[in-house]
Amino acid sequence: MSEILIKNARILNEGQFQEADLLIKNGRIDKIAPDISANKDSQVIDATGQLLMSGMIDDQVHFRDPGLTWKGDINSESKAAIAGGITTFMDMPNVNPLTTSIDALEQKYQMHQGKSFANYAFYLGATNDNIEQIQQLKKDQTCGIKVFMGASTGNMLVDDEKQLERIFQYAPTLIATHCEDTPIIQANEAEYKAQYGEQIPIQYHPKIRSVDACWKSSSMAVELAKQHDSRLHVLHLTTAKEMALFNTDPLEQKRITAEACVHHLYYNDQDYATKGSFIKCNPAIKSAEDQAAILNALQAGKIDVIATDHAPHTLEEKQNRSYFKAPAGLPLVQYALPMLFELVARGTLTLEEVVQKACHNPAILFNIKERGFIREGYWADLILVDLTEKTTVKRQEVLYKCGWSPLEGDTLRGRIKATFVNGVLVYQDGQVLEQACQGMRLQYVRD
Repeated sequence: MSEILIKNARILNEGQFQEADLLIKNGRIDKIAPDISANKDSQVIDATGQLLMSGMIDDQVHFRDPGLTWKGDINSESKAAIAGGITTFMDMPNVNPLTTSIDALEQKYQMHQGKSFANYAFYLGATNDNIEQIQQLKKDQTCGIKVFMGASTGNMLVDDEKQLERIFQYAPTLIATHCEDTPIIQANEAEYKAQYGEQIPIQYHPKIRSVDACWKSSSMAVELAKQHDSRLHVLHLTTAKEMALFNTDPLEQKRITAEACVHHLYYNDQDYATKGSFIKCNPAIKSAEDQAAILNALQAGKIDVIATDHAPHTLEEKQNRSYFKAPAGLPLVQYALPMLFELVARGTLTLEEVVQKACHNPAILFNIKERGFIREGYWADLILVDLTEKTTVKRQEVLYKCGWSPLEGDTLRGRIKATFVNGVLVYQDGQVLEQACQGMRLQYVRD
């Protein structure tokens, strides 16, 4: 059906609640009004008692496709994403082959056309020797340029200072950085290895991927951005100390922006005792004080976006392995929004903050065309949420290809009832629907 009428919804958009109906026509939001009459051919959905909001735009995922598809792929992970209310994602370049040339970038787009349940964009990855590719990049070819200023990604580490400076000088679009200092991490690893050998207890992960390692790298990125007036977006911040690098100016006026990930808001270092390597990630989940500082910065406007950094590994790769052999990263897209709704229920965040940081701000920050808001004429990327229901995470209901979640056994307040992507109902009441593969490549409005 080309028309869907959502009746009696409680709409949250741009900080305001509104009781209204919403008509979807030809993939877009056609009308928002207190009472809209259905046509005889309209599909009518009664949303009484439910929240209607924009789908989450996740600016950082690792869907492992191409080349690492035993962990996940575009199809499997985007299916999990729409079940979790994520309607748009931006995928990282550390796949195989690496997405470090314009040809590789366009091949990745072509390869995944028609395979994604959610809308998508792909980053171009920076290296020590691809500055020419970066300079030739057109602004609308990618969501941004990913720079790994930390050693979690092998041969994508940019550690040549001259090349790093050239990237900041010549990048034609947003630079997104992973900030950790490799020499500090390596020194910490050597110190703990001398004490514990290969069997370093997992609770020392945030001491190895330390506050100082994060600060040295992120402060360097901010300084380079200021020096060259670069458009910088610092990903997955984890420390109280780093919050001093960012300001509370209106987002549209910022040249330097910041992201926090849902697991760094939800967990702290006390959780290693029960979760172990299942929550090992880079940068590491750190102290309760760091967690509180990130939440405070989010509320104050220093942190602009909430994302997932979804990074699946198989259960075999994650469990019963020594510190160095257990890979970093955890799968999150299916339950990220329920995690945020749980924080709302605890009084830690507000619904308005969740929608602003997870839906509206990514659209503003990346200049995404006609998405991220509930506005007439915009693409209908929407979700219905019942905040009175609960979501209990069960392994048999996990849709990730890796088949597990660090949240197994947790009960989260709030349940995704329906997801619409480009005006098509793709997920409803726990089921991905047959017509679900509706994702489109993102378009941008950039000068």
